[in-house]
Amino acid sequence: MMTTPVHPYSSPSSVGSAPPITPETPALEHGYHSPYISHQSSNSPISPSLITAPTMGFVPKDPFASHQRDVLELAQTAGHPWGGPLVPQKTYRPHTLSDRRRYVEEVHLEAPIMFFTHNPTGCGIPLKDAFASKFSTLLDRDDSMFEGRGPSVSIRLNWPGYAPWSRQIPTRDFRSPPHPITRAKLAKNVAKTILRFIQEMESQSQEDAGEAKWRVGSRGIKLEDLMLVGLQHVSMGSWQAHVRLIRRH
Repeated sequence: MMTTPVHPYSSPSSVGSAPPITPETPALEHGYHSPYISHQSSNSPISPSLITAPTMGFVPKDPFASHQRDVLELAQTAGHPWGGPLVPQKTYRPHTLSDRRRYVEEVHLEAPIMFFTHNPTGCGIPLKDAFASKFSTLLDRDDSMFEGRGPSVSIRLNWPGYAPWSRQIPTRDFRSPPHPITRAKLAKNVAKTILRFIQEMESQSQEDAGEAKWRVGSRGIKLEDLMLVGLQHVSMGSWQAHVRLIRRH
């Protein structure tokens, strides 16, 4: 197992058993505003002119401050040599005030789970590599995730132009007795989940025509165009997946 002191706050702590899954409803909080991509051709959704040089080597100075930072800020600070724009998503929040109080305000939301790499150094693992179980560059890939939790958590996406979407993934492997999944296995499960989202959206029209540049599927953004940067704990049983586009040379 590779370890590094650079990003010591990227694993979730143990928190009880998994709660009921909160409703899939529109997000109410402000989103992250990334530069939109421009289609240079039907096969290349990424415009290199929108890419700025990443700032590498982020080191959290205060554990508490790091705990409060979100995935997008950490990913933007760490950067990645191949990294394009971060996909802008509004933060998931339960629809009703009672659910927000019960599943967000009255619970301890954990630190983000990040996916840092070396060779190249940065934040983000290509989803096609995660799907194919290629983890030689993933830091802390054998770390245990979701220790002390129930059998599953919800992975959520608020992808621009589409309705809020979520699916459950297991938090345990298939050994006897079951063990918590590793960071590498979590990355693979999230890659499979995002692929399922892309496949399901293939035959659907976007709800917001103004977000056409973020269309997914064979005529838009595909799995091989994306890298996973991190998961944000957004409610008691939910983690929102954040991805960035891969810069094409």
